Amino acid sequence: MKLLCVAEATLAGALGLLPLPAGAVGPEPAPLAQPVQLTVGYQKVGHLAPAILIADELKKLGVDLKLVEFVRYADARTALLAGSLDAASVGPADLAISLAQGSTTVVGLMGVGSSPKYVIGRNGVKFDSWDDLKGKKIAIAPGSAVWFQFAATLVEKGIPYNSFEAVNIQGGGANFDQALKKGDVDGLVTWEPFESIPAMGGYGYFARGLEYGSSKAVGAELGMFMTTKPAVDAKRAAIERFVWAYLKKQEELAKSPAEFANAYAQLSGMAPDIAAQASQIIKLGEVISPDQIKRQAKAFAELGVIQKDVSDQIDAHWDGSFVDKALGK
Repeated sequence: MKLLCVAEATLAGALGLLPLPAGAVGPEPAPLAQPVQLTVGYQKVGHLAPAILIADELKKLGVDLKLVEFVRYADARTALLAGSLDAASVGPADLAISLAQGSTTVVGLMGVGSSPKYVIGRNGVKFDSWDDLKGKKIAIAPGSAVWFQFAATLVEKGIPYNSFEAVNIQGGGANFDQALKKGDVDGLVTWEPFESIPAMGGYGYFARGLEYGSSKAVGAELGMFMTTKPAVDAKRAAIERFVWAYLKKQEELAKSPAEFANAYAQLSGMAPDIAAQASQIIKLGEVISPDQIKRQAKAFAELGVIQKDVSDQIDAHWDGSFVDKALGK
């Protein structure tokens, strides 16, 4: 892995403390004259909790929301590009990845949330500083959103990627936790609730000295919604109402930790106490921007992770007008 000379981001930006879209969600849109079905891909992760709570609201507005579950962001991206979905929640790098793969139709809509990110260490294994990665077995999901955050931070910290053993884990986050519990790996680079579960289960801990959501190249955004130009052309009004309903519910959950924890438990099927713990670390609301995606596109093209630098294409494939309209701007 080549090194990039990239300046550190401020901790405030990394931990999702950047300003959210200014102002409250605007007035409710008028119902559509004729019902429209909107098919949206999503994952059972806490920062997407609003998605499962807006179907009734959208029904009143003439939008029949059909949610399709995916385990990985990459799978949702593939389905979106194949035309099976009208929109999908994907990773922050997926706009750049899609463009680098030759897609000319993708459109970024909005981010969804942020959080600090820590390597999860196995109890009894020392992770006080980045130097402690040396010689350890670290479970990763290559190409995942959290892997992008982790890899970018290593570059900026000057930590050689080959100084530790990267163990590729397939499938969902539960496989990561099982590997840690069995002692197959020393640490995890994963996502909630699979970060909190080892800590609550007594076999893992948050390595607070190894925070990797603060890279200049990637930042703290946990995901984003993406659509396509054909979907925008055919269903713009329905997508507008989806964004409005999503932001409205997001705003409500952000104001009530208890409601957010309940929604997280409903979304994931996990125990309420785990959902309550996991939700505390997440800040709902986008922190991503076209400039951030450009930095990510450029950085990972230089690393050879993305086939080519598409940073000059980002502006043409990001449409902030949906969020602006939802906020009454």
